[in-house]
Amino acid sequence: MRVNTLCLALIFFAFAVIFQRIWINFMRVNKRGEVVKKYGPKNHEAKEGVPGMGGIIALGMTPFIVLSVYWFDIADARTAAYIWIYPVISSLVGLADDLLKNSRKSSEGLKSLHKLFFQVLVTILWACAAAADGIYLMPWLRLEPSLGIPLTVFLGVGIQNAVNVTDGLDGLAGGAVAISLVSILLWTRSEQAVVSIILGLALLMAFLWHNSNPAELFMGDVGSHFWGGLLLSLCFACHSLLLLIPAAFIFGVEILTVTIQIAAIRGFGRKVFKMSPLHHHFEQLGWKEVKIVTRFWLVHIVGITASFLIIYSFCHRGGA
Repeated sequence: MRVNTLCLALIFFAFAVIFQRIWINFMRVNKRGEVVKKYGPKNHEAKEGVPGMGGIIALGMTPFIVLSVYWFDIADARTAAYIWIYPVISSLVGLADDLLKNSRKSSEGLKSLHKLFFQVLVTILWACAAAADGIYLMPWLRLEPSLGIPLTVFLGVGIQNAVNVTDGLDGLAGGAVAISLVSILLWTRSEQAVVSIILGLALLMAFLWHNSNPAELFMGDVGSHFWGGLLLSLCFACHSLLLLIPAAFIFGVEILTVTIQIAAIRGFGRKVFKMSPLHHHFEQLGWKEVKIVTRFWLVHIVGITASFLIIYSFCHRGGA
């Protein structure tokens, strides 16, 4: 079973690398590149015009992943379907945002409230359907739907936006998601989740092939929503929603700095950070992009490890 999964992963990796090269060429020929935010770091002007919406390849290949799981009987197809359905419908919201930006040739897409509405809507629909198999904070702690569904919606919307704000430097968000997937892989005993993680890593590695510094392709909102959605659905499938907190450590730090910055400006009329999210603060301090990305990955690993140890001790007492 694992051999079949690894073979499929290699095949999907190869095809994803090829399709993304085709997508990069298509975007360049049609002069459809990213528009850098005017209020962003000045040194990001060099990123103007780099092809975006790289997550569309993962979105397009997902049906083939689910069909392959069913065809080769390497995991329960029903479970695989509901793991992958959430990142798909989440990424459609991001895709709508990207298409608006692309059509307007602007850095602004959906209005924030409209985007939030659709994020909440798709997460509620998925959570209600997935709740039939139960919602678990941890394997030994099942939640009532009245509590489990709102918590799933909160975490799902949160992780989508957290990955999105982290996606600001070449390889930062993609590499952090890869670390998160590996951490879930080391934790879970669910064969269904293991298969999806391995195949997900294949798609993500293919993206990083083109997203490494200097990036030839950005994931866009379609990508950040996709990978955020996959992290949530995997934790859900592992019967461990709480697992998302350590697995998303650096994403939580990044979105927390945005929240702090907004609250400080609106409440006290001053900034806490030179620029948010946090990776931009270090750019303003003069750190090189590669150094920031590498150190954030290391902090992510340390944060995940420390958080997992806390949760493990908590689970050990709970299981006892």
